[in-house]
Amino acid sequence: MASKNDDKWSKTALVIIDMQKDFIVPGGPMLVKGGEAIVPNVIKTVEVARNRGIPIIWVVREHDPLGRDVELFRRHLYGDGQPKPTSKGGVGAELVDGLVMQDGDYKLVKTRFSAFFNTNLHSYLQGIGVTNLVIIGVQTPNCIRQTVFDAVALDYQRVTVVIDATAAATPDIHIANIFDMKNVGVATPTLEEWCQS
Repeated sequence: MASKNDDKWSKTALVIIDMQKDFIVPGGPMLVKGGEAIVPNVIKTVEVARNRGIPIIWVVREHDPLGRDVELFRRHLYGDGQPKPTSKGGVGAELVDGLVMQDGDYKLVKTRFSAFFNTNLHSYLQGIGVTNLVIIGVQTPNCIRQTVFDAVALDYQRVTVVIDATAAATPDIHIANIFDMKNVGVATPTLEEWCQS
């Protein structure tokens, strides 16, 4: 395994998207069916990144409990008697068991699919000298894809999606979106391949 001072990883950041209970835990109101299965690989990716000295960025949704900052198509989920997914301070907004933010990690709150939309992610990454991104989490056709395409549009030199540390509602949806991302130059290794790189 590489040392923390390995220059190979000095311009890389790990971006972990929406690994929260409302998306991952069975019965969650925003359940991504493939999400629970990737938790061990997400844990391993974070561990490897830490050992390589790669900055860790936790991207999470934390919505106003009244839904005032939610996409229009989801606002019905925030009315009286509704589940109010990933509401700020709610259990569903917490990281899934096994994932822990540590001192020095960066937490970024988003309210839309892309981690770049209406956030300071790009300026933060520029400020720490990051030109390469490794992206994991859920879900492939929405938040992963939007973040990846924005990263490509912003000219990050290398964008990587670890394909077995990301998930969608079905394997077919996941594979189709990985195919699209690969076609715009995104690297798509398995976790094992990324660990050996």
